[in-house]
Amino acid sequence: MRFYLLPISTRRTLLYCQKLHAPASEKPTWSDWLQAKTSRTWSGWEKKDKGWQKSVVSYGNQVLRRIPYEEWGLKSVPPLSQRRKQVELKGTEKVEIVYPKSLLAMDRVPQVLKALATEREALHKRRMIWCFIGMPITAPIALLPVIPNLPFFYLVYRAWSHWRALCGGKHIQFLINNNLLALTPSPVVDAVYAEQKEVLPSTPKPTTDSSEVLVNNPHIFASQDGAQNPDGETMLMSQANGKKMTQALDLPQLEVELERAIWQVEAAIKKRNATAAAKNPEETTSEDEKKSQ
Repeated sequence: MRFYLLPISTRRTLLYCQKLHAPASEKPTWSDWLQAKTSRTWSGWEKKDKGWQKSVVSYGNQVLRRIPYEEWGLKSVPPLSQRRKQVELKGTEKVEIVYPKSLLAMDRVPQVLKALATEREALHKRRMIWCFIGMPITAPIALLPVIPNLPFFYLVYRAWSHWRALCGGKHIQFLINNNLLALTPSPVVDAVYAEQKEVLPSTPKPTTDSSEVLVNNPHIFASQDGAQNPDGETMLMSQANGKKMTQALDLPQLEVELERAIWQVEAAIKKRNATAAAKNPEETTSEDEKKSQ
């Protein structure tokens, strides 16, 4: 497998794990089988012209888009089975970490990866427990005729999703602790970031949302002009450049991950700017006047 660290903003990074050729001795797990089965079923429902399956997919895709991109990134990392652990410990090749040298200093990469693997660990454990608590409560809905028990299946999926994120984080920690990572700066990735010409959304104040860990946050990057941006957050990638990144890396499966992450970070910045404007309308007006001048 190969990791990609792609900064979305000066404060947030997308983690993506590309699965390469699996060892011949490794058999698919029940989780892999269930995931493949679910994907085939979901794809089949998407092809429906109408009906409740089509409605479920349309609404479900909107819900899935709101699941934090950090969770999707950790879920892309395969769980660490005993067989995989032995293979990785005995392997002669280390796991690559591809990253942009212009935005991430080499000595910061392990810190960024460790932060992404651990900072949401307690959150995933807590929400997984709540999903298990909610399952028995929603189970009786299955007694209703015709209507599928969507709340129950949603909680099952979310519990599995949190479990996979936890497993992905533990796998990353195992690789870091055993020094099984090879840092690989990518000129291709740097070139795509360098092509970013348009002005991207930014916020003048640090993130205060409870879902984001910013105290002693190690993944604060230099902006494209090389200046540190500790007091605010600036987007580093647009949707257009996200597609260029996918093409440059020849990773079509990365496109949906980047699109989701960029959309979520842009929405967070816009929401925070709107909140700041509502609290300080006079300052916002004066800033707008300065810009107009």
